[in-house]
Amino acid sequence: MFKLFRKKSDVVAPVKVPKHVAFICDGNRRWAEARGLPPLMGHRAGISNFENLVDWFIKRGVTTITFFIFSTENWNRSKEEVDFLMDLFYSELKKNLKHALEKNLRYRVIGTRERLPKKLADMCDKLEAESAENTAGTVVFALNYGGQDEIVNATNAAIAAGAPVTRETFETFLDTGDLLPIDLMVRTSNEFRISNFLLWKLAYAELLFVPEHWPELVKSKKLWQFVLDEYAKRNRRFGGGKKANYSGNKK
Repeated sequence: MFKLFRKKSDVVAPVKVPKHVAFICDGNRRWAEARGLPPLMGHRAGISNFENLVDWFIKRGVTTITFFIFSTENWNRSKEEVDFLMDLFYSELKKNLKHALEKNLRYRVIGTRERLPKKLADMCDKLEAESAENTAGTVVFALNYGGQDEIVNATNAAIAAGAPVTRETFETFLDTGDLLPIDLMVRTSNEFRISNFLLWKLAYAELLFVPEHWPELVKSKKLWQFVLDEYAKRNRRFGGGKKANYSGNKK
């Protein structure tokens, strides 16, 4: 009897793992300024160790990871910063192509290519095309992306198609239509907003806001594990709940 009890108590319940995790990568400049560094160096720190983060989450069962790296509103920043970021993104995507091929990962770049430097836009296309058939996981960059713009563009495309839409068919007009719904969105740097990010896909997402700046999270396995542990605690009901006698009548 004791052995039977011991065997049952040793069984570990499966841990809930989000299939799609989305990050709003905030706080690069604040991280740099707090260390007496030029603000632009925070952006460089924000991409260091990026591929190790991706590999770690994919290994633990996450199948899609999305990073919000440049919004349609970020063009309002200084020309110096925008030019720096465009060059940084080009170098990083070129490096990501090698990562995609080595690790069998599919890369997507969502958002309009308009306003992007031609060499960066071409690199986005190349990265997507050459990794399109990879099956180990999906990595998404939201670059020159705005959630409201995505929905407006999809609406116009649906109107042009000339047929009524359902939620399912409307989604096919979205730039993100082929992506899984977001299970968990994480925003760094103690900012408590979603900032026009993946509005359609966030419909039933769990939200997690952490005080650390993005360059801290991107390097910390302890924080990566915290993200998964926090998600495992959440009770996702999708509008449902525990069955109860809400009328108060005796059964």
